[in-house]
Amino acid sequence: MRLFKNKKIIFIALDCSISKAKLIIKSIPKIQNKNYVFGLKIGYQIFYSEKGRKFIKSIKGFPIFLDLKLHDIQNTIINALKSLKDIKNIDYVTIHTSSGLQAIKAAKKKTKAKLLGVTTLTSFDKKKLKEIGHTKKIEQLIIHQSKLAKKAGCYAVICSGKESLKINKLVKIKTITPGIRLPGDNTNDQKRITTPKDALVKQKAHGIVIGRSISLGNIVNNFKKLSQNLES
Repeated sequence: MRLFKNKKIIFIALDCSISKAKLIIKSIPKIQNKNYVFGLKIGYQIFYSEKGRKFIKSIKGFPIFLDLKLHDIQNTIINALKSLKDIKNIDYVTIHTSSGLQAIKAAKKKTKAKLLGVTTLTSFDKKKLKEIGHTKKIEQLIIHQSKLAKKAGCYAVICSGKESLKINKLVKIKTITPGIRLPGDNTNDQKRITTPKDALVKQKAHGIVIGRSISLGNIVNNFKKLSQNLES
């Protein structure tokens, strides 16, 4: 992981079966731009599958982001992190900022992986926030969550590309942005989306997470489109 320290990371989301994940990993091209490196985001589908842990342990040569979105009482989160100790190649783990300051601080002491604080999901808009009782504007809420993440010692926050630049300026914490779509792609269930180049260059994100724009359709061609967008 230390080899990737000064590079921006393009995490390919493996929210799929292990067999599909293997195909995607095999298709990852050698990146030409020295400022970027590819990483892998492992989601629920693989992690909770029968052979998930074994598969994760077998991955070599990529920074790994385990997207568990931990969200519970402090003791439960700590025990969950303890149970991951046998998986030595995890570089990042996600934890919801709404778990609270003390829970995140305690979690940080129990893992060697860097904690990524999840703010507000990119599938949420104003209407969905109101449904679950939030009255703040999305941007205000995410800034608040980011400040909490920084105070708790998170390495970075997960936020959309729409908020990344403001968080960098106001909170001064690294950002990793999901909700990434290549130009012309279907937005699907995402509400706050950006392109890879916009997120990494204009919004100054430290990393991005791109899934369906790569995994749906022709994977090799999709990687070519990704490279074209970054170099345009």
